[in-house]
Amino acid sequence: MSRHHVVVGAGPVGRHTAALLSERGDEVVVVTRSGRDTGLPGVRHVALDAADADALTTVTDGAAALHNCANPGDYTQWERMWPPLASSLLTTAERTGAVYAITGNLYPYGPVDGPMHADLPDAATDHKGVLRARMWADALAAHEAGRVRTVEVRGADYVGPGTGDNGHVTRVLPTAMRGKPVTVIGRSDQPHSYTDVGDVARLLVAAADDERAHGRTWIVPTNAPRTQEQVLTDVLRTAGRPAVRVRSLPIGLLRTVGTVVPFMREVAQLGYQWSAPYVVDDAATRAHFGFGPTPWDEVCRRTVDGLAA
Repeated sequence: MSRHHVVVGAGPVGRHTAALLSERGDEVVVVTRSGRDTGLPGVRHVALDAADADALTTVTDGAAALHNCANPGDYTQWERMWPPLASSLLTTAERTGAVYAITGNLYPYGPVDGPMHADLPDAATDHKGVLRARMWADALAAHEAGRVRTVEVRGADYVGPGTGDNGHVTRVLPTAMRGKPVTVIGRSDQPHSYTDVGDVARLLVAAADDERAHGRTWIVPTNAPRTQEQVLTDVLRTAGRPAVRVRSLPIGLLRTVGTVVPFMREVAQLGYQWSAPYVVDDAATRAHFGFGPTPWDEVCRRTVDGLAA
């Protein structure tokens, strides 16, 4: 079996994935537009546009797996950026025979009544969730047709080192660490699931390796839900800092701002995530793979250490 892996994207999940693969002795190539060095020992970095299927195929040829860890940060650009990128990744996997391991999210489920689990249908109501659901549907159709081998892992809101603006709580954490009040989106008192980015990477690697896991989605092992205020308080306590005042930004106000600020309009479309309990059920993942999430105390420590770094 090939020990060559290609990781597209150098955000928190991409870096953790590349690190895990490199630490076990695999040959790892990280693909980004800039080719910037992640600082990971033994990892090769390549600058190319992953939406270019020919260029990506050249890099991926002979690889055991192609790990999609890309995450276009600007919601307003998703309809422009994701379709050609997703098409290129799927085409590359089909051409090379590499397992196509996808870092997904919970958006495809849309508003839910109860915990989210992998057997829940994709029923998104906003265009970002519909787009992500379509990406998975295309990959699954190719898998079922025997053209590719694919799997998708779906994590909740990110915490952990390097998360920064990729997580709603970590986005305001630097301000909280200075002892200042912070404002969070939606209600601060509703239970919400938080997934460590290291656990996302761990499941992505394990799922790519496991042929029995292919052809479906998996919920990343995640700790018991906490409110936004509880998470901030837990992380601050770990850092030896006092709790801060946590203010709530009502979704209705966010929608109003969104009439003139396109990005806020995109965030407001996901307001259901912060207006009611939004939690995951990872029981199927734990049973199949035999591991759970990183202990919460360690998640908090990792988050603080990542912020300091």
